[in-house]
Amino acid sequence: SIFSELNNIKNISMLPEYEGICGITKEELLTQMSDDIDELAASQRLTREQTVEKLRDNYDGYHFTWPSSDVYNPYSLLNCFADKMFDMYWFASGTPTYLIEMMRKFEVAPSDIGEGMDAVRSDFDAPTERMETLTPLLYQSGYFTIKDYDPFSELFHLGIPNREIRVGLLGSLLPNYLGHKGGGATAVAKMAMHVNRGDMDGALCLMRDFLATVPYCDNTKYEGYYQQLLYIIFSLLTNYRMRVEVRTHAGRIDAVLETADRIFVMETKFDRPALEAMRQIDEGGYADAFKDSAKPVTKVGISFKVKDGGNFAEWVIE
Repeated sequence: SIFSELNNIKNISMLPEYEGICGITKEELLTQMSDDIDELAASQRLTREQTVEKLRDNYDGYHFTWPSSDVYNPYSLLNCFADKMFDMYWFASGTPTYLIEMMRKFEVAPSDIGEGMDAVRSDFDAPTERMETLTPLLYQSGYFTIKDYDPFSELFHLGIPNREIRVGLLGSLLPNYLGHKGGGATAVAKMAMHVNRGDMDGALCLMRDFLATVPYCDNTKYEGYYQQLLYIIFSLLTNYRMRVEVRTHAGRIDAVLETADRIFVMETKFDRPALEAMRQIDEGGYADAFKDSAKPVTKVGISFKVKDGGNFAEWVIE
């Protein structure tokens, strides 16, 4: 209505003076909640510094303008202190079913969300009922936050704020790639132990054994399906960075997994030999893109196939 009774309302969402109004800032955490940190540390048998770092990784990272102080999720933080344990409190308070449906509608892949999106302010501040992309829903529901801003182009970079959201969201997407078969989270947790030891062969053995029990369907018969499945599985591994379609001077690498002390360059094929994937890594010089890194590089060629009604994988590692 042009005669709105709410014409005296002012939107303060992105004003710098209100940047911390919707959460708990780092300063508030370290001063007003100092005793809570110490009690949580004692309960978890961590040092105070380790506890603060883990709180930051799990519940921090929200920005409602730029530049902005980091803002902690108050719901998760207070529940963590109350229970004296780390958990996915905010994510467990609701289900992302609608979000998953909208991802299908707008053809958004899990890796698109994991890598983040660039947007002008009107893109993520738009009413969700009239949205033409998934960006407003991701931002306004808390799955995305402002990560950076370029004043020249006036572009905001939006991305997942913290580990609680990343693990919770990608974990909820995993059943959609496994035909809603249970046990995926357990398999991923076991894979993480192998990757942490640098044993990619052991991790892929666990993945192969699990995928062999998952019935195939129409959308599994192409390479992109397995690339996204790999992205979800390896993104769920604790404290590792997973990227897909990484550009180099000679092409695009299907996936790159970076751990604390190693880099895995991975190429996938569907119904073609794993050696062909390894040959592409070598011919494209994909490992050379990381030669300036202090970390050793492991090349992984993976082949996925549909076999006897299930999914089969073989690989070559150098």
